[in-house]
Amino acid sequence: MATTEFDLVTPDATLYSGSAEMVVCKSVDGEIAFLADHTPYIGALDPCVVRVVGPAEGSDEVRVAVRSGFVEVKDNKVIMLADVALRPDQIDVAAVTLEETEATQKAAAAPEPNASVDREVKWAQARLELARSA
Repeated sequence: MATTEFDLVTPDATLYSGSAEMVVCKSVDGEIAFLADHTPYIGALDPCVVRVVGPAEGSDEVRVAVRSGFVEVKDNKVIMLADVALRPDQIDVAAVTLEETEATQKAAAAPEPNASVDREVKWAQARLELARSA
């Protein structure tokens, strides 16, 4: 299958740099997948689990939880700039479960929708999804 180049970069490190058959993430507009030769695209990331399918390293899939950032696709290259990105082994499930509970309670108690609280809930859920799928 054809591949695209993919870089996932945070302020602290490059978490992934190599080829992939597909990169799946969630933008603020919804879930999106990038294949080889995808049309140019720029979008803001929602908290999500990024899936790198068919990486060159030989594993079936690489998964990373991303809190927020941006993704750009151009010239058969996907570049993702994330403020925070975590691998499964970096997640403390007990602590994140507590964070999710507290954020969900805060969201339920809010008199009107609160985007900041909603992002906290989504970020906790993304980390738990990643940890549980490892």
